[in-house]
Amino acid sequence: MLATQIRQKDGIFYFGSVRAPELLAKVRFISRFYGEGEEIIPSRVSHEDEIAQFIAKIERTDRAFQRTLSRAKVRQLKNFYETAITQPPIPGTVLLFTPEKLRFQATGTDGVGQLAEPQSKFLIIDGQHRLAALRFYLDERPDDAKTINVPCVIFDGRSEDFATEMFVIINSTPTRINKSHLIDLYERVSWAEPHRKFASRLVGSLYSEGDSPLRYRINRLGGRSAQDKWILQAELFNELHRWVNRDWRKIQLAGGSRTQVPNYYGMVRDFFKAAERVWGEAWGHSNYMVTKPVTLKAMLRVCADLAREDGEPAEGRVKRWEERLAPWRDQVKAFKSEGFYERFTAKGEVERVGRVHRELAHAAGIEARGAKS
Repeated sequence: MLATQIRQKDGIFYFGSVRAPELLAKVRFISRFYGEGEEIIPSRVSHEDEIAQFIAKIERTDRAFQRTLSRAKVRQLKNFYETAITQPPIPGTVLLFTPEKLRFQATGTDGVGQLAEPQSKFLIIDGQHRLAALRFYLDERPDDAKTINVPCVIFDGRSEDFATEMFVIINSTPTRINKSHLIDLYERVSWAEPHRKFASRLVGSLYSEGDSPLRYRINRLGGRSAQDKWILQAELFNELHRWVNRDWRKIQLAGGSRTQVPNYYGMVRDFFKAAERVWGEAWGHSNYMVTKPVTLKAMLRVCADLAREDGEPAEGRVKRWEERLAPWRDQVKAFKSEGFYERFTAKGEVERVGRVHRELAHAAGIEARGAKS
């Protein structure tokens, strides 16, 4: 492949142009997997809808960083390719990645040379929708598609975390990647602050650990889950990060993420186990607000307050905390869905969470504490 070698600080990558049919044979379509029924798959994929069929067959793995392809976006791009005449159909570069170190043989002094191809297919950091649309354009109009040369930037010889970080950098504006998806990738991004990585790990444990009361109840898809979920991953992360950021100095002195992620996970787990016993049938019941986001966030703040007072020892903690939270049994009626917002009046969700936090803490005789500014 003819390419130009580009150097930026310590980084080396390549720029080239590849004909559409050849490029499509060299790339691998993949998307991030969300387990336990969270993955959004069209319930009825028409046999006549080739784009939907293609998307449904794309490999999915929890190690991937790419989002699920949008059928509408692929279809719109394909239509654009069909109507583009004087303007180039794909003016922007497609970013490709391979962990293999590719051999480059310069043919001159201007950085131009021959770049070897990887043994396995390229991962697509940016441009999956454009290339998916190109695939269908190639099927329908092969003669036209063969004339398209796609500009490509190629990164090689790095770990897949490097590709993840590139994806996050490119897509981290609010209009392009939702907060829940970004939280999933924090652990693999080098510039993410340590306390954010810590909170991200904590969210992951609460979602996946077998003894977590929130297992599979966290919506990691940014509001599009196919199953009944209690709280968005981004909302849960914000509350946990609020707590972790306040305690960060203490966490560092106690050993950092290696020891303290399991410790904080254990406290949140035990707190919600105790709360579940206290709330009784209201826990998880659709007619109550107990496991709705507003109350879960308020309870997490109570958890942080209680952990400060009585976090250790871990042995017997569920029983101790159940006794501390026992007065909540008298609050069950106040948390019925009907009339809840009238009982807990507030100007908005933020104020309402604060009010519920204070009232729950007061009922249990726990000192409510605000976030670190």
